[in-house]
Amino acid sequence: MSDLSATVGAVWKQESARIVGGLLRLVHDVGLAEELAQDALVAALEQWPATGIPDNPGAWLTTTAKRRAVDHIRRSRTRERLAPDLARPPEPAEDDVLRLMFTSCHPVLPAEARVALTLRVVAGLSTAEIARAFLVGEQVIARRIAAAKRTLAESGVAYEPSAQLSSVLEVVYLIFNEGYAATSGTDLIRADLCLEALRLGRMLAVLAPDEAEVHGLVALLEIQQSRSAARTGPAGEPIPLHEQNRGRWDQLLIRRGFAAMLRAREAGGPPGPYVLQAAIAVCHTEENTDWVRVTALYEALERLVATPVVRLNRAVAVAFAYGPQAGLDLLDDLRTDPQMAAYHLLPGVRGDLLIKVGRPAEARHELQRAATLARNTAEREFLLRRAAALDVPDERSRLLGAAVTAFLAPLGPATARAYGQTLHRIARLAGDRTPLTGLTAARIAEIFAVSWPDVSPRTWNRHVAAIRSFATWSGSPSLAAALHPRPITAAASAPRPVVSAAASAPRSDVERRGETPLRERALWSLLRESGAKVGAVLTLNVEDLDLDDRSARDATIVWRSATARLLPELISGRTRGPLFLSDRRPGPGRPPAPADLCPETGRRRLSYERAAYLCKRATGHTLDRLRSV
Repeated sequence: MSDLSATVGAVWKQESARIVGGLLRLVHDVGLAEELAQDALVAALEQWPATGIPDNPGAWLTTTAKRRAVDHIRRSRTRERLAPDLARPPEPAEDDVLRLMFTSCHPVLPAEARVALTLRVVAGLSTAEIARAFLVGEQVIARRIAAAKRTLAESGVAYEPSAQLSSVLEVVYLIFNEGYAATSGTDLIRADLCLEALRLGRMLAVLAPDEAEVHGLVALLEIQQSRSAARTGPAGEPIPLHEQNRGRWDQLLIRRGFAAMLRAREAGGPPGPYVLQAAIAVCHTEENTDWVRVTALYEALERLVATPVVRLNRAVAVAFAYGPQAGLDLLDDLRTDPQMAAYHLLPGVRGDLLIKVGRPAEARHELQRAATLARNTAEREFLLRRAAALDVPDERSRLLGAAVTAFLAPLGPATARAYGQTLHRIARLAGDRTPLTGLTAARIAEIFAVSWPDVSPRTWNRHVAAIRSFATWSGSPSLAAALHPRPITAAASAPRPVVSAAASAPRSDVERRGETPLRERALWSLLRESGAKVGAVLTLNVEDLDLDDRSARDATIVWRSATARLLPELISGRTRGPLFLSDRRPGPGRPPAPADLCPETGRRRLSYERAAYLCKRATGHTLDRLRSV
């Protein structure tokens, strides 16, 4: 009986897509089609032990299933509507399978549902097999499949091959990717999913031989799969592409990939995303990868699919082609992309490039961050080992100023700016050259008491978060031991002060004149949008600003979009000192007060008299008048 069950299972896996596809054409319901096919399978298990396995078991299952479909149609109230389908000449089995693939991958379904349903009705996997492949419970997969069938039945989706092809390709690619680089679990590779995706891709290439993108996808999968044996080490750890033993690559799969690329070229048309990715994979099969060509291909791919992941891959190619610093420059733009916030490969790649440019401390931080984001155990352990292997001096032996700079360097721009306001002030008051080992919790608490005695709870908590993060990073968490977050009361969370009604007034000459200096435009815009007093605005320091929150001094001064566009350009990388600066450095005979001198440029704070003169000359208005223009 076990041999019979194994035979039936093998036949089912090979023929199920054709059977369900043929039934779908008759009953127009994926769920019902699969149910009828399962009835035929049960009949086989009941009858074949007595009658023996037929010469053509696939045909037997198909005939039995269609008879049950006809019986169902005759019993249903929809006989009149479906009668024409019974009289219609049968379509080729290949067309039925293609229809089934396009239906199970219909864009009306979410990606997870498309993947599960395709593996179920097209690949013939059981619910348990799909659940094991994706490391989730059987009930989860069962619910996804049931919901997908219900959605398809209720939506009455049409069969539109041209519109749905991209969705089918996406599903096959998703299945392969989950096998090729598992997002969770202990193993980096799940070979069963890779093989199923390859089987589906090859099947699709037979069913749609004139589609270049189909052959491009197959070529990509064949070549990627050829590297599987070389992608992991003895302990299952990942091995980067450029470190792999190419002698372990499967040459048969590479040749199959080349053949698929030739078929894609013969199909004609401009290269699509999968053809371009396959071309990149072909470049890697050469003994010495042509990284300049790979970079050009990624640029072409980005023009078609401008996703952050494509941009990340292009940055890697640029780093190999033109040097690690060039790659790092491209990665800086990605660090502010919200889609990449939890994507572990971004800090992982950045860590690799930082190693190459000789910045091991920052590299270790990035690799550790990548490890915290990685959900795959093998990948996480690999990243942690790389971070631990770096020769990084003990951060506690550093001077405070240098440690603050190193801590802020790998952070995103917004976080670095917010934390920098806190840490630069601490470094200035404690002394940039103070060793971290000489800094105490009491000294930090004293600086907080002097610097931010009356700030709102929200601002206080932001400063506390900054020093806590720095203290943990430096290996001295006790530095923040004397500081505690303050509760945010209803009064503290009350609405902000109302911005001056003048903020909606027409733009003045200052804003309209392109030749007006940036400083004057920013000053006028801030006065106009905030409605604040001139003296309060001129005494602002860079560290008083919260650019993300568009406010300063505990939200007593707030601004809108015009000022928000000008201030980052005005600051231009400065982290402290007066916001509005004079044009020249002060002469030796008139030294300004330390608080009015920018420590980074040596220029003094813009005085009220000078500001009044400049704005009067540019606009004909006084400063107070500008607040209401």
